[in-house]
Amino acid sequence: MKTLITGGAGFIGTHLANRLQGMGWLVRVLDDLSSGNPDHLHEQIFLQRGDVNDIPQLWSLLQGVDVVFHLAARVSVPASTHYPREYNTVNVGGTVSLLEACRDVGVRRVVLTSSAAVYGAFPVQPVAEEAPLRPTVPYAVSKVAAEHYLLSLARINGFDAVALRIFNAYGPQQLIPPVNAPVVPRFLQDILHQRSALIFGDGAQIRDFIYVDDVVDGIVAAATQTNLNGQIINIGSGVGTSIDNLVLTIGEVLGKSPSLLHNMQVDGGVPQLVADISKARTELNFQPQVDLAAGLRRTCALDPNFQAA
Repeated sequence: MKTLITGGAGFIGTHLANRLQGMGWLVRVLDDLSSGNPDHLHEQIFLQRGDVNDIPQLWSLLQGVDVVFHLAARVSVPASTHYPREYNTVNVGGTVSLLEACRDVGVRRVVLTSSAAVYGAFPVQPVAEEAPLRPTVPYAVSKVAAEHYLLSLARINGFDAVALRIFNAYGPQQLIPPVNAPVVPRFLQDILHQRSALIFGDGAQIRDFIYVDDVVDGIVAAATQTNLNGQIINIGSGVGTSIDNLVLTIGEVLGKSPSLLHNMQVDGGVPQLVADISKARTELNFQPQVDLAAGLRRTCALDPNFQAA
C-alpha cells in the first residue's frame, strides 16, 4: 500500500506514519512543520515540507497513492477564536484542495481525522455519531465543514471517504506549546516539576482520554476495512475522566502529591464529552487496549520530557 499523510509530522501523524512504515507501507508525509517535529519520523519515511493548499505539489505527492490520511489542521481551540480566517484557510480550504487533488489523481480512499469538538455541549452521554452537532468555536466549525466537504466530494467523484471523530488523544512526543498546551502533557510536566496543576473551571468537567496507539489502531482500520464509504465514526476510549481525577491519576503514576489550583475565571469547556464507541467496535473491530493509568505510564517511559532527572 502507498499512502500520503498530510500533517504527518504532527503528534498523531508521526505515530501513524511510523506504524504504517513498520507494516511495510510506502509512506509519504506532507507537513508545513508549523507544529510538527520531523525528528520523530522513521528515517525511511519521505517528508515533503509544504502547504496542503498547494495543489500542484499535491498532484506530485499523490502519484500512485492508494489511501490518503488527512491530518493537517490547525488544532488550538482558543487560537481559533482569535484567528478564524487562518483556521478556515487551513482546515476547510486545505481539505477542499486535497480532495480536488485526490479526484484529479484517482485516489481510492481518504480518511479524515475530525474532532469530538463538533458535538459541543450535548446532554446525552456518551455521545453517538447521530447526535446533532453544536460546534461553538471556529475550530469545531472548521471540522464540521471539512466533514461535509469530504463526504460530498467523495460521493460526487467516486472515491471512498471515512471521517473519524478523535477524542482527547495523548501519549509520548505530544507537543507542549508555551500557550494552550494539551492538558495531559501540561499536567505531566507541572506535577513532575512540583508546580501546581492549573485547572480551568472547577475540574469536574469530564473528558474521554485515549492513548495514541489506540487512536492509530482506529485510523489504520479505517483505511483497511471494507464497506466503510461515507461513514463517520467516533474514536475514543469510551471512558469518562474528570480533569481533577486526571491530575490525581498523573500524581499516582509519578509518585507525587499534586497541588490542584482551580481558575474559576476561565471557562473549562463543555461539562462532559465521552465517546460512544459502539459503531467503532462494529465497523472497525476497534477496542481500546490501553487504559488511562497504563497510557500515562507508557507516556512517561517513552518520552524524556516526563522523566525525572
